[in-house]
Amino acid sequence: MQKIIVGIPRALLYYKYHILWETFFKELGITTITSNSSTKETLEIGRRFLIDEACLSMKLYMGHVKQLLPLCDYVLVPRIICLKKKEKLCTNFSALYDLVHNLFPDTKLLHYNIDVPNQETEFFGLLHIGLQLGFPYIKIVKAYHLAKQKELAETSISIKKQTVSLKSNNIKILLAGHPYNLHDKLIGANISNYLERENIKIIYSDKYDLKDMNKDCNHLSKNIYWTYNREIMASLWHYQSAVDGIILITTFPCGPDSLANEMCLRKLKNIPILNIIVDELSSETGLITRLESFIDIIKQKKELYEKQGNN
Repeated sequence: MQKIIVGIPRALLYYKYHILWETFFKELGITTITSNSSTKETLEIGRRFLIDEACLSMKLYMGHVKQLLPLCDYVLVPRIICLKKKEKLCTNFSALYDLVHNLFPDTKLLHYNIDVPNQETEFFGLLHIGLQLGFPYIKIVKAYHLAKQKELAETSISIKKQTVSLKSNNIKILLAGHPYNLHDKLIGANISNYLERENIKIIYSDKYDLKDMNKDCNHLSKNIYWTYNREIMASLWHYQSAVDGIILITTFPCGPDSLANEMCLRKLKNIPILNIIVDELSSETGLITRLESFIDIIKQKKELYEKQGNN
């Protein structure tokens, strides 16, 4: 079989599923290539293909796709509509394949659908990809199960490491948002880099055991039906008593985030929260100023609490 190279854009769902994807293709003997970390050039490229009203994260994604085109045989672009009954994802994820297909019509795309109410699951989606590429059924099934095992193991390890971080005596800040915003070099890196320089222990909302999601999320809202926002809200509730402050990170103009974040700001009143919305014109200097002020407030509150405790 001819050697196949599959390109994976380092944006959007990459930060949630890259271990699954990379392991699955590796077990099939397929080489994967991931686009480089986001830069201003990536954003500038992506802007050319989308309307101004598209969210920053989506524009970055298109920039990553464009950069991958000359480097691979296929680009992986999943279409994820619904992961749980009575819940939905942002329409960007259900429209992603169609957008990429229309913007880059000459590109070979690998895609799979996840739409649980219609019995379209992750397993059958990746099985479809394997069969499309000409691999035997048994090999595909084995590759999927090995990939899923590795994904679950890595997730468990990251949660355990974060549990250790929660025991730190340093100031602890929960960075809350979608993984593709928290960990993207152009979006969340400036925030996490600043906090690390200040010797602040960072807790990430995506390192959270989802088995308690419904119970934790329902404390804040029983009606939010965007699955990924429910995960963030559950994490906020779960970690709020263990951290000194929360920073919400979102990109403009995300509709689901704007509603979910506003609800969190109204209901979580006993902990300092900074809501950061990143857009194309965001200034690093202005961001650092806001972070400095926020950390000063937390330090003063912590010092006051310690003094009261000693009296």
